[in-house]
Amino acid sequence: MRRLLVNMREKADEAMASVLPIVAIVWVLCALAVPMSTGVLLTFLTGSGLLVAGMMLFTMGAEMSISPMGGYVGSFLTRSRSVPLIIGVAFFLGLIITISEPDLQVLAGLVPGIPNMTLIVAVGLGVGIFLVLALLRMLFKIRLQILLMVSYALVICFAFMVPRSFLAIAFDSGGVTTGPMTVPFIMSLGVGVAALRSDKGAADDSFGLISLCSVGPVMAVMVLGMIFTTEETQAVVDKVVDAGDTVEMFGEFLKGLPEYIREIAVALLPLLGFMVIFQLFVLRLSFKKLKRIGMGLIYTYVGLVLFLTGANVGFMPAGNLLGHKLAAGAYPYMLIPVGAIMGYFIVKAEPAVYVLNKQVEEMTDGNISAKAMGTALSIGVAASIGISMLRVLTGIPILAVLVPGYLLALFASIFVPPMYTAIAFDSGGVASGPMTAAFLVPLAQGACQASGGNMMTDAFGVVAMVAMTPLITIQVMGILAELKRKKKTKILRELALEYSQMDDDAIILL
Repeated sequence: MRRLLVNMREKADEAMASVLPIVAIVWVLCALAVPMSTGVLLTFLTGSGLLVAGMMLFTMGAEMSISPMGGYVGSFLTRSRSVPLIIGVAFFLGLIITISEPDLQVLAGLVPGIPNMTLIVAVGLGVGIFLVLALLRMLFKIRLQILLMVSYALVICFAFMVPRSFLAIAFDSGGVTTGPMTVPFIMSLGVGVAALRSDKGAADDSFGLISLCSVGPVMAVMVLGMIFTTEETQAVVDKVVDAGDTVEMFGEFLKGLPEYIREIAVALLPLLGFMVIFQLFVLRLSFKKLKRIGMGLIYTYVGLVLFLTGANVGFMPAGNLLGHKLAAGAYPYMLIPVGAIMGYFIVKAEPAVYVLNKQVEEMTDGNISAKAMGTALSIGVAASIGISMLRVLTGIPILAVLVPGYLLALFASIFVPPMYTAIAFDSGGVASGPMTAAFLVPLAQGACQASGGNMMTDAFGVVAMVAMTPLITIQVMGILAELKRKKKTKILRELALEYSQMDDDAIILL
């Protein structure tokens, strides 16, 4: 029990670190520039509290259930050594684990013209197909750089055949799928499958799964865009709850609760069914392990329900209202620095970013410190959010920003050691956490509505911009680390040469 309480405290601290910067910025803006009624502000704060509770329970539950499940499945696939079985299991798991991703649930609720589950299943199919491709790459030792170049070339070709109204949504979907539900499961699965190979490069090849799984949803939603027509559709934003008293406010939260209870149950049911079948016929885990996984799934379910209720009723409408008031005010371009400041603090608070920074520090033997990585990512994400808000106000096409960005990232991969490229492309989804979809997308929507822009082409794309930043940032850091390593090697060789030319007496004197 004590261990559980300590874990809960840690997850609560992580959740508050993610939500509180946004709350503080909103408070400052309300006090100085963008007035809000007491009812709206109270609803926003209540939604923030539900977000903290939901993220705490969800991350704790995912750690107890999703990560171990990925490890068990990966170990089973390792023992089976069956390529057809790996393909079948990977595709099915990629589909069902994506369906329960909270970031995707939030984004689907913001996209007009497409039923939520239709978009979610399409994205899940994209993840499933590309997860299979990623695992086959590991087994057959195909270079990640080649697959990434081919995949993004196809994405760019698809982009010219898809209605403009779907482009930003398609790129956003690639960022939200690799979230707190999908990443630990896929990484655990990759480590297990990497054990099928015993060569030196097997461990390095376990990176890169997330990067390929981020491409699949983009293509899947582009195909969806060829089926659904939403060129003239405008997003319908949830009405801001301006409650007259606390009873009315809590009534609004209770009104939305049954819908999210049902939605999350439907989303988690396939995963639960898979684990029951896997347990009965393959795993046969002990009761103690099953109990821990079962409790983890309950925490995950309750956390997702609280997260979506808080986001949809209290958090997102307030973000939309804030964006609307900033863009409609006397200084609409104030939205750009406000968005950039939010982006700077949001990425700093992401727990997955902290893990990534430590990983890079260890991998580079300290040539790139975790602090330097964190600062570079924060600056990069701040810039990407600032550019996103500029897009909202001016209508700059999403491809005018993303295509040069991806081309630069792919070009950099030629000069960077493969490990850096894999980590850079994996980390794109890490940077775009739950707060990006829950607050910054509604902020952009409200601003777009006030400035008279096209909601489908201008308001979406925020997640895509955030996901693109690490591809460039980490590879630039990798180039710097490689130059530093070469400089250090050169100095050591010069010293070795100098010592080799000295006689014994001179060496003793030194």
